[in-house]
Amino acid sequence: MDFLKNDSLEVSIIDPVADQDRLGWRYCTGGYIWQVTDSKLGELMSGPVYPDVPGAYDGQGMPDSFFSIPLRDIGSTDSRGLIVGVGVCDLGTKEVLEFCNWQVEQTDNRICMTTTQAFGGYEFELERTVILSGRTVRSQTKINNRMAKALPISWFPHPFFPHPKGNELCKLNLPAELPEGRGYELADSGFICRKDWAPTEGYYAPLEFETGKGLVILQKHPLLGLVAGRCSYVPGLFPIWGNCNTFSWEPYFERTAARGQSLDWWIEYDF
Repeated sequence: MDFLKNDSLEVSIIDPVADQDRLGWRYCTGGYIWQVTDSKLGELMSGPVYPDVPGAYDGQGMPDSFFSIPLRDIGSTDSRGLIVGVGVCDLGTKEVLEFCNWQVEQTDNRICMTTTQAFGGYEFELERTVILSGRTVRSQTKINNRMAKALPISWFPHPFFPHPKGNELCKLNLPAELPEGRGYELADSGFICRKDWAPTEGYYAPLEFETGKGLVILQKHPLLGLVAGRCSYVPGLFPIWGNCNTFSWEPYFERTAARGQSLDWWIEYDF
């Protein structure tokens, strides 16, 4: 693990080489935040099987993912494809065939991981940076398309929070509606609430929400009371998910980078 630390928090970040046994095809292997630990209260993040040791698919902490749109040649019958931030994968077996290589630079309060990936006519540079400032953790991403072929990007953070005390989970700064079904409901307070305890496989619910401005999320937390999340982008899709061990929200960044175009965005968490 790599660590960012100050008097209040320690941020544990997966080393993409030394900790490769924790990595798979689902989460970006650079800038993967494994845990955030309060100097007085202990570990603040959870996971689908927490406190057990998770497999690569489940993960824990505050990972993020590009796996929704694997890159491959149009019309190709090859099962291989490139998952941004992971590497060349067998899309049938969900197996990583070749991990991407990261160049790592670290100072006291930030770590930056950079890689270049190429496959099927695509080539791009990806930069992932994690910054610790006081009690704020920022996960920052930049991607530069080197080729003429348009580069589709579908990325989302997947922070795993421990279940708060009571049923209130999170509240957004914009109007949102929940689909009908089990799992969640919207309280008069504006908080999304847990209706009942989710099974191991969890409850998934895509929110219908009003777009047009950046997203702020207030997340109930059993040790801190509240954690605030802020995005620099307007989400294109926004599902929530939770099981018996954890709750998460996934605001998607969805864009297309033209030749030579760079895209950058961030999400930050105030603990």
